[in-house]
Amino acid sequence: MFENRADAGRRLASRLAAIPEARLPRDSCVVLGLPRGGVPVAYEIATALGAPLDVIVVRKIGVPAQPELAMGAIGEGDVRIVNHEVMRRAGVDAAKFAEVEARERDALTRRATRLRGRGDRVPVIGRTALIVDDGIATGSTVRAACQVARAQRAARVIVAAPVAPASVIQALRPVADEVIVLESPVPFFAIGQFYDDFAATSDNEVLRLLGCGTLPD
Repeated sequence: MFENRADAGRRLASRLAAIPEARLPRDSCVVLGLPRGGVPVAYEIATALGAPLDVIVVRKIGVPAQPELAMGAIGEGDVRIVNHEVMRRAGVDAAKFAEVEARERDALTRRATRLRGRGDRVPVIGRTALIVDDGIATGSTVRAACQVARAQRAARVIVAAPVAPASVIQALRPVADEVIVLESPVPFFAIGQFYDDFAATSDNEVLRLLGCGTLPD
């Protein structure tokens, strides 16, 4: 469906460019990519819209036996999302959740320091936060990102992704002012199935796209 993240970003940017100014004001929009994979998509959108680009750092809380399956997420500013239904189905109790959360909280702090060590966060207060990822599977990470943007006093929160299940789009509507997704295929197993090239994005690539140079060797 998509050649790579840059292709997905350009196609998503075309959709966003057609949205009326009243819904997506260009002069007050900040594009926030979810690192790492969401940043190349967000870069294409920010370039097309002429908007500033930044990251919004959150971490998925994965089921221990199946880390790619999110049972929650955490974000900057002590934001915490718990998916009790996934926990119940996976047989994960509160103590095990807390153990994974503590590990991911440490990782989130390190990631934020690593990606923000060379620049200040773009302020979103009173602005439109356009949260971008390369795809949405369960929605826990994006939900946390929306709450982080709200906590940072964004006036409006919009979620944009190339691909996501229809059920997840509906579940995100209470936390976002608008959810824009290009495709909602059925069946939906994993985001990577909709990309020809879904290679991992490095921290150096994120920093390059943010205009922060690269990390030292």
